[in-house]
Amino acid sequence: MTLAEQFTALDTLLLSTRQFWQCTAFDYDELPWPELAPILEALTDQQVAELDSDQDALYTFFSPSINELEKLADLCAISTAQIMRTDYPFWISNGIKGRKFEQLQDFVAALGVQTKPVLEWCAGKGHLGRMLAFNQAPNVHSIELQQHLCDQGQHSAQQQGLAMHFSQADVLKDDVSNHFREQQHAVALHACGALHQSFIREACFAKTQQISLSPCCYHLFTEDAYLAMSEVAKQSELMLRHRDLKLALQETVTAPSRVAKVRKTEVEWRLGFDAMRKAITDSTNYVSVPSVNKAMFSGSFKAFCAWAAEKKSLEIPQDIDYDYFLLKGKMRKKVTERIELVRHVFRRAIEVWLVLDRALYLQQQGYQVTVKTFCEKQLTPRNILIQANLPL
Repeated sequence: MTLAEQFTALDTLLLSTRQFWQCTAFDYDELPWPELAPILEALTDQQVAELDSDQDALYTFFSPSINELEKLADLCAISTAQIMRTDYPFWISNGIKGRKFEQLQDFVAALGVQTKPVLEWCAGKGHLGRMLAFNQAPNVHSIELQQHLCDQGQHSAQQQGLAMHFSQADVLKDDVSNHFREQQHAVALHACGALHQSFIREACFAKTQQISLSPCCYHLFTEDAYLAMSEVAKQSELMLRHRDLKLALQETVTAPSRVAKVRKTEVEWRLGFDAMRKAITDSTNYVSVPSVNKAMFSGSFKAFCAWAAEKKSLEIPQDIDYDYFLLKGKMRKKVTERIELVRHVFRRAIEVWLVLDRALYLQQQGYQVTVKTFCEKQLTPRNILIQANLPL
């Protein structure tokens, strides 16, 4: 199957099933799909959590109940890059946490031996660039927004005798076209949203010989209504918004139990406060409350409600029954978790759709393109690598 054929088939399936994923869980007090209610209500909270952590199990569980879902696993399938990790001296990995260093090792291994000068996009301190420079790249030019990160990266490279130099730039506002060359390998690991879209367009315009990227956070720095890159995707009837693009990011590596417990409390309290707000104002729509330091959720529900009410200019009656609304929050959490479980069946599909849009855009520009995974999901669920080469 070509990339275009894979995209078209995936697009058709996502369009026909959009009632199951193109919704916001917090908007509902009860399950919006009566046909799925029996199997969802029969699940324990533990079973919901276990299913949510296993994408293949999700496909299997819901396939008998959602039409054509048995095709989804194959349409989301991406081959794995054949890699062999390079051993690095301890000073290369200094300052890089274990899982992140393993991601970088696998990403660099998937790129192969470097023979061209490298342009490193949204470089941070240049950890990736330093590894590529160590891995025989003739030189590395690292572009980064924050000057202090450029300074730290430059200092490390000089200390380690690596052929690197940094440029500070706001890649969404500054003219960065002069940084791209034909004889160059442009790389971007987990640049967000418009940052990696800008990278792709600039590299194509310069006819850069090699382009390698792993996209991330597709909704950031973009308009709420998604603007497709490729001509094929522009023909799609899907109308994706930020909430849909965020769905692509909801496959996560398991959080520590402490983090999961805080998250559980946060969701219950937010939904409990929302039930209270609706009762006080006679409104029906969910209204979000701003983010807050997680320490808030080690306090009391009453204190959280007081804080949230202030943020929403809401006056809470003196005789309000906090226990009642906290219970409502816990009940609504069970509903939202099961709605999210159904939506999560399609999270990888949305990501693959977005990745294929970028790959097809690169093909339009004359590149030979491959799409593969470069590491295990346990290291990062954002493990898709797009590689593009201009034929010589």
